Parts: sequence; structure tokens; C-alpha cells
Amino acid sequence: MDETTELRTDSRQVGVLVVTHGEFGAALLDAAQMIVGPQQGIHPVSVLVSRGVDEIVSDLKAALAKLEAGIGVLVLTDLFGGTPTTLSLSLRKLGNIEVVAGVNLPMLLKVLQSRTASLSDLAAQAKAAGLQGIVVPGEMLRKKA
Repeated sequence: MDETTELRTDSRQVGVLVVTHGEFGAALLDAAQMIVGPQQGIHPVSVLVSRGVDEIVSDLKAALAKLEAGIGVLVLTDLFGGTPTTLSLSLRKLGNIEVVAGVNLPMLLKVLQSRTASLSDLAAQAKAAGLQGIVVPGEMLRKKA
């Protein structure tokens, strides 16, 4: 992703920040863009053991400021209770931010295709898509047999 392009967002679209352990968020964004095409107004923040909390929080604040275009920012994190979620939740007072934990590819695809929805609706759609994307194919095949 081009650093200047990824943070610019259309004022009619919710900004999307993906905050994860390691480089998972960046890889997830790359995979999603392979499917839906290049996106603006999205940004990953990696939580790495080599980075201090202050540095990560500073990156989160900077990304939120650039992504917020008047309609809000949806923050997708990987694990409820983990550092990415905890740090993201600590920033809710800074603006119109909603945090959804448990990011997966179906969730991210839905979010990227529905960014003109209100922030609260988009968060609900993200949750529903994430849950629907969890499937045990063998169960489905056994039911058909």
C-alpha cells in the first residue's frame, strides 16, 4: 500500500483501521484488496513486541486523525482482550470510533464494500459477516448426505 494513498479517505466513507498482533492486519488488508481492488481510507497498525506502547499509541492516534473524515472510523482488531483491542478502546474518547474485535477476511470484505453505512450499522454488519464467515464445511457436507 502507498502510505499517502492508504490514509486518504472519501468524506462519505467510514475510515478503517486494522490493529493486530504482528503483521496480520497488513496481510489481511492486502488479501482483501486482492479481492475487491485498491482501497483508500484504510490503514493497518501492527502491535509488535519490538515496539513500545507509547509508539503504538502514537501511530494509532495519527492514523485515526488521518482516517476521520466526519463519518467515523471503524477499528477492527484481532483478539478481544488483547493489546490491539485494549489500546484501540483507550482511544474511543478521541472521536467517533467503533471497535470490533475478531477481524477475519469475510468481515473485512463486508466492511470495505459497505463503508457508506453509518458507523454503528457498519459495526453491526462487520460482526454479522465475521460470524457468517466461520464455517465447518464438513458439517455442511454431512447434512446434505
